[in-house]
Amino acid sequence: MTLRFGTDGVRAEALTVLTTEYATSLARAAAQVLGGDLWLIGRDPRESGPALEAAVVAGLIAVGVNPLLLGVVPTPALAWMSTQMNVPAVMITASHNPWHDNGLKVFAAGGLKLTDEVERSIEAALHRELAPAADGKIAIATEHEWRDGYVAHLAGVDGSLIGLRVVLDCANGATSQAAPAVFRALGADVLVIHDAPNGRNINDNCGATNTASLAQAVGENSADLGLAFDGDGDRVIAVDHRGHVIDGDRMIALAALQLRAEGTLHHDTVVVTVMSNLGFHKAMAAAGVQVVTTSVGDRYVLEELAAGGFSIGGEQSGHIIYRDLATTGDGLLAGLRLAQFVHESGRRLADLADEVMTTYPQVLVNVKVRDRHPQVADELAAEIAAADAGLGGEGRVLVRASGTEPLIRVMVEANTQVTAQRVADELAATVHHRFG
Repeated sequence: MTLRFGTDGVRAEALTVLTTEYATSLARAAAQVLGGDLWLIGRDPRESGPALEAAVVAGLIAVGVNPLLLGVVPTPALAWMSTQMNVPAVMITASHNPWHDNGLKVFAAGGLKLTDEVERSIEAALHRELAPAADGKIAIATEHEWRDGYVAHLAGVDGSLIGLRVVLDCANGATSQAAPAVFRALGADVLVIHDAPNGRNINDNCGATNTASLAQAVGENSADLGLAFDGDGDRVIAVDHRGHVIDGDRMIALAALQLRAEGTLHHDTVVVTVMSNLGFHKAMAAAGVQVVTTSVGDRYVLEELAAGGFSIGGEQSGHIIYRDLATTGDGLLAGLRLAQFVHESGRRLADLADEVMTTYPQVLVNVKVRDRHPQVADELAAEIAAADAGLGGEGRVLVRASGTEPLIRVMVEANTQVTAQRVADELAATVHHRFG
């Protein structure tokens, strides 16, 4: 199996599909394309992390690069270090996936996500013989060398959180040390759950993809809010005092209002992907905020933010990017900004979130297919148009191919759950009949 870059790096089952040999080759190819004498390497606490870290090191030193190992570190902290040092970096993580998967996220110098063109160049370099070079030398950074600076950077973004009680779900992942340190530095009353990684419990019934235990902890401890990160810390989902989930759409909508009040919502515009809810678009239109829409993937949001000089964007899944403050999605930063908004307003997060937008019922059906169909929206244009017309302007339809798997994703929003489910099921049946 030949791995290719997906919407956020390369990701697969660790040590079987994503092998150490592949990791070594990818590191060699990336170094050849991106250059640089020094590269940073970080990882989340998965069991396969050390083996893949050693493989990446081998690939880099084989072409004369000096690797600097940061150990277990959140992805946004690695990107921040890459920005500070202006060097490339590799993050070994499968983000929100289960422990048995792993992946490689590559950053160009300055903590920048790779463009499609650069990714294609790296993939091409994987298939040609690379000239050997003198071996590089490995250096290992102590945890305080990145954590102290990163914590100070985030703590400097917002003011005091004294009097705010927050529960943090660290997903048994890379934020287990940094997240509590940041919130405590600002004076918050912090309770932490799922902060004991053992290599196999990352994202296991916890974190941004499963907020049930966070909601319970918020209620039991009478907390003002809860924040759930994913395994590598570039995503966050919030929970209010009722235990209700506040997803990325609502967090971005609140962030837009917060930035506009501060005078830093550049061009009165936010950037989101095609997955953002119709209710988000209507809420922003009512508030006089323009919305720019991109393909799925936070790197496409980043590209649009940079191209338009905009300040905030992200994904419904919790990737939220403050472009003036970070080069990638940062769950800790987004969580801090939300906590500060709640603290300064003197109001409940529940009230703020309920007021900012109304979420249209959304149904997502994944259909397994024989082969990938990247142009599926064109191939099913007539069927999609008919389904969309049937919603009468009170909903929308999105059909797209997965960026990493042989799946076609059918998403329907409508003014009722029943309608959304019916239309999604009908389209999914069509997809299965045509391509399954």
